[in-house]
Amino acid sequence: MSEHSPGFLRLVDDAKSRIEEIAAADVPALLRRSPTALLIDTREDHEWQAGHLRDALHLSKGTIERDIEARVPDTGAPLLLYCGGGFRSALVADNLRKMGYQHAISIAGGWRELREILPLA
Repeated sequence: MSEHSPGFLRLVDDAKSRIEEIAAADVPALLRRSPTALLIDTREDHEWQAGHLRDALHLSKGTIERDIEARVPDTGAPLLLYCGGGFRSALVADNLRKMGYQHAISIAGGWRELREILPLA
């Protein structure tokens, strides 16, 4: 199903070796257990505008490292990151962990799966 380049997939696999990743199907239960967890949409502006999850914060992969500290100063906050399918969000989770965010978690399956199980905006 993936049409990503081999180099990109190697980069994602490397990031995934260092991060926490959860299945989209596990997100509703995690949100019930951790009501302060933040859903963060890391997709591009046009993807966000085409549809996103209710209560999600939009910080695209291109800007999140620059803007996260102002938007979410608590490095202990649980951050549930999603993109289209879980590749870009894995890269973001890796970078946020390097920045000190201890609970930056990538959602495998991303938007493609989440839109079927969580409320949309």
